[in-house]
Amino acid sequence: MHILFKDLASRGTISFRERLDLSGDLPKKGSLLNYGPLEVALEAHDKSGAAEVTGTMSIEVEQACSRCLTPVREKLDIPFHETFVRVEPQDLPDEDDEEDDDVEYVTEERLELRPYLLESVMFAIPYVPLCEEACQGLCPVCGANRNTEACGCKQDKVDPRLAGLADFFKDQT
Repeated sequence: MHILFKDLASRGTISFRERLDLSGDLPKKGSLLNYGPLEVALEAHDKSGAAEVTGTMSIEVEQACSRCLTPVREKLDIPFHETFVRVEPQDLPDEDDEEDDDVEYVTEERLELRPYLLESVMFAIPYVPLCEEACQGLCPVCGANRNTEACGCKQDKVDPRLAGLADFFKDQT
């Protein structure tokens, strides 16, 4: 998926409706177990030589719950808004001097959108996925899923620095 700046300037608006396979781009490891294709609906507008790209993307992802490891499927609807300005290589602003963080400067006549779409998807994937807000997770002693079964494991945790103090109160009663 790409934009040619000359083509955009002559047409004014270009619409994209595509389905992208990200199987080579997104990892299937860690909490990300599976994902579907990326549905893209974008429009590029010529704004005085700049390309303003807006629209939405959607993708279904399956992740492991961060507490109980149960697979969680979720559809992510991701808004997309980027402005691209074509400049000559010698006119690229320094990273320190960038006065507008909302603008991406590119040096090529052809703008490849895939890396920017992928970046938006990566930022939209939940960092701590949960099957439900009240998920109780796994028992740290026996590993049982506490959402489905109650285990009888003793989980009294005493700070070893205060263990002597606990013994002191046992003698008081």
